[in-house]
Amino acid sequence: MLMHHGIGLDRFNSLSRARAIHALYECCCNVTWASKIADGRPYPGHASLHTAAAAELHALSAVDLARTFDSCAHDNVSEHTIAELSRITRARIAQMLGPEEGYPEY
Repeated sequence: MLMHHGIGLDRFNSLSRARAIHALYECCCNVTWASKIADGRPYPGHASLHTAAAAELHALSAVDLARTFDSCAHDNVSEHTIAELSRITRARIAQMLGPEEGYPEY
């Protein structure tokens, strides 16, 4: 389970840079990627964050990719491809943010 679970997009956008990098690192296990995504804030919607995340995954060097897969060893990784890493990262970002419409008030 992520430490930053269900924090919502507004809260994510308002985190300090260091906390945003930490939250994103939980999603991809790569500081380079997390820094670039954190620096792209604020994101107007979940889709724009996912689009930026995917674009930055494609920009990672071969060394960064290898380190990322080594760090994500606890996940069920079937192949070491960008598509597989994108699947894992997208799911973790969705967990981090929670539902796009937010949680119901009780």
